[in-house]
Amino acid sequence: LKRLRAEVDLLTLSATPIPRSLHMALSDLRSFSLVATPPRDRLPIRTTLVRHAPDRIREEIMRELQRGGQVFFVHNRVSSIEAEADDVRSAVPEARVVVAHGQMNSRALEKVLVEFIEGQFNVLVCSAIIESGVDLPNVNTILVNRADQFGLAQLHHHRGRLWRSHLRGYCILMVDEGTDLSSAAIRRLRTLQEHTALGAGFAI
Repeated sequence: LKRLRAEVDLLTLSATPIPRSLHMALSDLRSFSLVATPPRDRLPIRTTLVRHAPDRIREEIMRELQRGGQVFFVHNRVSSIEAEADDVRSAVPEARVVVAHGQMNSRALEKVLVEFIEGQFNVLVCSAIIESGVDLPNVNTILVNRADQFGLAQLHHHRGRLWRSHLRGYCILMVDEGTDLSSAAIRRLRTLQEHTALGAGFAI
């Protein structure tokens, strides 16, 4: 475009801070503006840090199920994901739980996701595979197990999987009981809790 006409003005729009564009903006190579006015009735996602416990898992999942919604439960260890799914089933026997992860063959994975989208299941216990851009209007609660093991960008991206609407979204960051968190992990988790409003990605 610049070669066609040197004085052309170019406007780039992005919902999230793309690293290259963000670097150019912060380096004064490109001017930038933030659209900080949320859509009407948009509610910020409530982010909470809790200890991993069956009672808390039940409370968080049941709140979503009682309003007819669905839940992402992120457990990023394929070797123990089935056992974690069984624990979720035990804690919330009312839930219809299904498992999805990147080591499944593509047809089996597609079948699980389609069934979840169609509402045959209401809790998806999954690996970080949902980072690939799974956006579902009926999913407004996400629980991230062992959240201290994720990077800041990953945690922010997981929270962004929630459908942003007039319904209150809930992001539950869980850490194991008795875990001593590193100072870096504490800073990451605190950053997610403090930045929940529209435009939080830029602040993070």
